[in-house]
Amino acid sequence: MTNRHVEAFLEIMAAERGAAANTLDAYGRDLEEFEDFLARRGTAPESADTTAIRAWLAEQVACGMAARTQARRLSCIRQFYGFLFAEGRRPDNPTTNVDAPRLGRPLPKYLSEEEVTALLDAARALENEAGILMTALLETLYATGLRVSELISLPASVVARDPSVLVVRGKGGKERMVPLSDPARAALLAWRNIRDATQPKKSPPSRWLFPSHGASGHLTRSGFAKMLVRVAMAAGLDIGRVSPHVLRHSFASHLLAGGADLRSVQQMLGHADIATTEIYTHIQDEQRTRLVRQHHPLAGLKGGKQ
Repeated sequence: MTNRHVEAFLEIMAAERGAAANTLDAYGRDLEEFEDFLARRGTAPESADTTAIRAWLAEQVACGMAARTQARRLSCIRQFYGFLFAEGRRPDNPTTNVDAPRLGRPLPKYLSEEEVTALLDAARALENEAGILMTALLETLYATGLRVSELISLPASVVARDPSVLVVRGKGGKERMVPLSDPARAALLAWRNIRDATQPKKSPPSRWLFPSHGASGHLTRSGFAKMLVRVAMAAGLDIGRVSPHVLRHSFASHLLAGGADLRSVQQMLGHADIATTEIYTHIQDEQRTRLVRQHHPLAGLKGGKQ
C-alpha cells in the first residue's frame, strides 16, 4: 500500500501544480520503488536519511540504470522531500547534499559535406522564387552558422550593399560580425533582387530580409522548418536528421575539420563560453577514431598481433 505521505504529495502535485497524468504516473512508480527499497532497509520514506538516499542511488548504478533515468528519479525524490519539509512533516530535506549523477553531454548531430551539397542542390532545383529564397536561406545558414532565430529575423539592411560580412544581433543583444562565403553572398543578392521586385507598391517596404504576412512580419521558425523538410525529402535525406540547428552544427564541425581554430569558431557562433564550442572537438575525435578503425591495416586484428 502506498505511503500516506506519498499519496499527499501526489495529490498536491495534481491539484496545485497541475501535473499531467503521465507525470503523476511516473512519480508514483518512482516513489513506490523508492519505498520498496527503504522497506528492505527497515525504514519509511518520511524518516529516511541522506545515507539511505545515496544507497538507493548506488543500487541503481549497480543495476546499470542510465544516468538520465537516475537524475529523473532523484528529481522526483527531491520534490517529495521538499514537500515534506515545507509541510512541516520532517525537519529537513535529506536530498540537499545528494549530488545528481553526471550526464554525458550528447554529441551534436551534423551532416556530411556531401549531404549539405545534396541539400543545396535540391534547393536550387526548386522552381522560381521558392528556389531563390531557399537557396539564400540554406547558403547563409551553412556559411555563417547562425541560429535560426537570427537568420529569419535578419533586417533587409544587411544586404543594402554588396555584403562581405553579416552583422548579426544575437543572444543578449550582442552584435557579432560573421564573414559570408561567395556562394552565400551571391544567393543573398539574388534573393534581394527578387524581394525588392515583389514588394507591394502601395505599402511601406518590409524591414525584414525574409518578410511574411504573419504577426512577426518575417519568416517564422515553423515556416522555415516546413520548407526545409520539403528540400530534405527532395535531396533524399532522412528528414529526422535535418534541421536548422543541424546545419549550424555542420557549419562548426566542417570548419574545425578544415583546420579553423576553436576561438574563431566560438566568435562566429556567438558562444559566450568557449566550453560550449569545445563539444565540436569531440566530434573531430570521434571522426579520427572511426577513420583509424576503418583504414588502419591492423585495426581489424584482435589481440594486437604484429
